[in-house]
Amino acid sequence: MKIAFIVNDVKTEEPGFTTTRLAHAALNQGHEVWTIGVGDLAYDSDECIRARAHTTPKRKYGSHESYLADLQNKKRAVIERITVDDLDALMLRNVPSDDVIRRPWAATVATEFGRLAMRRGVVVVNDPNGLAKANSKMYFQLFPAEVRPNTLITRDRDDIKAFVKDQGRCVLKPLQGSGGSSVFLVRPEDIPNLNQMIDAVSRDGYVIAQEYLPAAEEGDTRLFIMNGRPLQVKGKYAAFRRVRTGGDMRSNIHAGGKLREAEIGATALRIAEIVRPKLVQDGMFLVGLDIVGDKLMEINVFSPGGLGSAQKFTNINFARYVIDAVDRKVQYMNFYGRNFDNDEICTL
Repeated sequence: MKIAFIVNDVKTEEPGFTTTRLAHAALNQGHEVWTIGVGDLAYDSDECIRARAHTTPKRKYGSHESYLADLQNKKRAVIERITVDDLDALMLRNVPSDDVIRRPWAATVATEFGRLAMRRGVVVVNDPNGLAKANSKMYFQLFPAEVRPNTLITRDRDDIKAFVKDQGRCVLKPLQGSGGSSVFLVRPEDIPNLNQMIDAVSRDGYVIAQEYLPAAEEGDTRLFIMNGRPLQVKGKYAAFRRVRTGGDMRSNIHAGGKLREAEIGATALRIAEIVRPKLVQDGMFLVGLDIVGDKLMEINVFSPGGLGSAQKFTNINFARYVIDAVDRKVQYMNFYGRNFDNDEICTL
């Protein structure tokens, strides 16, 4: 198949990124693979979607590091203007929140162009219309309350203070954003500094005040969902744990968290089953669930990362199986004359 990956910027991709692993796996499986930055797309006067796309001179690479090195090398990379409408599949792997401040124009580009590509029968995952619904953390509130912490979303300082007083301990974080930036744990002894915390979070817009989950002390588990089901190969789940270090409440890896092997039991599988109907309804092909105890902390639908971390503990290259699943969708579309809606094909 002909497949392209849309990323924030080809130059800022890294060897350990899940997108790099997916592209490398696709290339080594014999597919035609392109990588496109959100700023490299164009809607031409003939009503076709085109892009200045990057690929590599070799058809196979021994590692994703060597693959990315060639992809980003100005002399070695193959850069062509391709017709996106002629692709079989398009994976939207950019992170809109990374562009909101510095390049606000870029935050919605991938979903907008992806929506146009769908009309020509290109399989676009995750579904652009589903991703448009999930453009902020408000999307999380559309899932059953049973799997979510008690949450307040507001810019009203008095309401936040009342919520903190009622909860005893809670977490403050911005509605927009990712990676643990501007996240605060508020304890009773922190009340004198609450105004400063609210100021720091509300600079970026709305504030999420969320029930603190004591199980967070033990870190969180990321479980990958593919086609609405936990991604499992040879009896092993694509999952890993992140454990906080020191006094930092965040378990994000770049915030100092440490990786550990995950044990996926009945609780995590029950959560996955509860959220499955909406993920399927919204055409969410590949998703990362962040689980703390018996609750979800986050549902990652934009470029969920960590397949390499899951591989570290299972010795299974899950990226290969993700690409196989995309290839099957392309085959289904060909068998049925491209008569499936994109959101349906995304989770078949």
